[in-house]
Amino acid sequence: MRKILKIRKFGIHAKALAGIIIFTLLAIIAMCISGSLIFNRSVQKLYNERGYVVANIILKQIDHDKIAEYSKTWYEDDYYQEMVEYLKYIQEVSDAAYIYIGVPYEDKTIKYIYDSGSNMGFRDPIAAPFDELWEAYTKGVQPKSYLVRHSQYGYLTSSCLPVKDSKGNVVALLFVDTYMRVVQSTLQRFIINMIIIALILLGAFCLLNWHYMNSYIIDPLMVLRRNIKWFAENTTTDDSLNYIKTGDELEELAKSVQSMEQSIVEYIDNIETITAEKERISAELNVATKIQADMLPRKFPPFPERTEFDIYATMTPAKEVGGDFYDFFLIDDDHLALVMADVSGKGVPAALFMVNAKTLIKYRALMDRNFSPSAILYDVNNQLCEGNDMDLFITVWLGIIQISTGKIVAANAGHEHPAIKRKDGQFELDVYKHSPAVATMDGITFREHEFQLNPGDSLFVYTDGVPEAANEYNRLYGTNRMLKALNKNPKADAKELLETVKRDIDGFVEDSPQFDDITMLCFKYF
Repeated sequence: MRKILKIRKFGIHAKALAGIIIFTLLAIIAMCISGSLIFNRSVQKLYNERGYVVANIILKQIDHDKIAEYSKTWYEDDYYQEMVEYLKYIQEVSDAAYIYIGVPYEDKTIKYIYDSGSNMGFRDPIAAPFDELWEAYTKGVQPKSYLVRHSQYGYLTSSCLPVKDSKGNVVALLFVDTYMRVVQSTLQRFIINMIIIALILLGAFCLLNWHYMNSYIIDPLMVLRRNIKWFAENTTTDDSLNYIKTGDELEELAKSVQSMEQSIVEYIDNIETITAEKERISAELNVATKIQADMLPRKFPPFPERTEFDIYATMTPAKEVGGDFYDFFLIDDDHLALVMADVSGKGVPAALFMVNAKTLIKYRALMDRNFSPSAILYDVNNQLCEGNDMDLFITVWLGIIQISTGKIVAANAGHEHPAIKRKDGQFELDVYKHSPAVATMDGITFREHEFQLNPGDSLFVYTDGVPEAANEYNRLYGTNRMLKALNKNPKADAKELLETVKRDIDGFVEDSPQFDDITMLCFKYF
């Protein structure tokens, strides 16, 4: 089995501590390097200048003309021995490494007049920078730089002065060498002491810096992290952010986060309240939907003992409750009332108005023995106009059928034209002049219309939700498509006819939302 190696992630504490340690080490290294270079230069200068002091003392004590003579004859005399003893004495008391006098040549060699390690006339390659020595010999000037070199005699620094005779001519060069091991040991002690002091000071700096970063940066960030994590898991606030008192942007950030969390909690509370209210309203609407559906005849066949006709109706609301309704009921054994209506508007107000209208129409029809749709709608219209502050109205098609003869007396109050199919024929619209809608104005007289149904004829009534059903391109279904769907199988029973029309509507609108109630009723006369 393959093992998945998880890369350990360092937290902000570890990163901050690592940064401080690395910065401290880099600072110590930089300090030691720069300090050693400065100190080394200073010590070199000190020893070089001390060599020049010794060299100047020697120049004042020796005979320069004798030196000029030796540079030509290379012959030792009594004075030469005195000078040798003097120079050895100076070398011992001054702690110089070497003292020597020589004449440089252009081939970068030097011939010694005096050298504590060799005889007069010994010639040796020049280890020091030749250009500066040659300039000192030819121009009689002291070298400007410190003559430090690694020679066969060790690591040395040389102090060089020109030796001039009484005429002012440079006849030789006087060298006083100092061992650099003294400088090196001094430098080592300096570096060690500097490292110790730097470690102590920088250690104290690390502690103070760590304390400062912890107090004013890292700890507040950790408090913010814990607070946000707690809020994400529990969606509740606490007072931990109140303890961030840095007096800078972190404190402002903490206040902003706290304010944001409080706003989110309030928003969630509001959402929960709104959701609960919506659930309550939805539950009530579901009850209202059931109540409205129960008010409409839903048992089919509704009159199983009557074989003179077949009837079927459906209502599909656009919202939980709708303003459309249908109704059919026997006024007596020979008269059947058919109602198809559409209340203006949608939702609960339309549904309440629909309930009132449906009740009034049925009540008035059962009370009227003249079987007059006009008289029924006249009284219902006057009652609905009372207290109609919302200016709702209702389109109604009301027909009363004499079952024994097939005679229909109908009143159309602003409603859609019904469709009639004669025996062995097709559905066609029965177009005639309408009356105004119910509840638009009191005192209206509604026109009646009579027509005859013969055995085998069918009647189809509907609301405007059928022809006005729209697809995604806002094209309406229309009455032509409705008639075409009805005539696909005109001999089908009432239920099959309505199902055919509904399927055709659904195929036309596809996934577009339903904007209006769709209500249909089919009556077949046998």
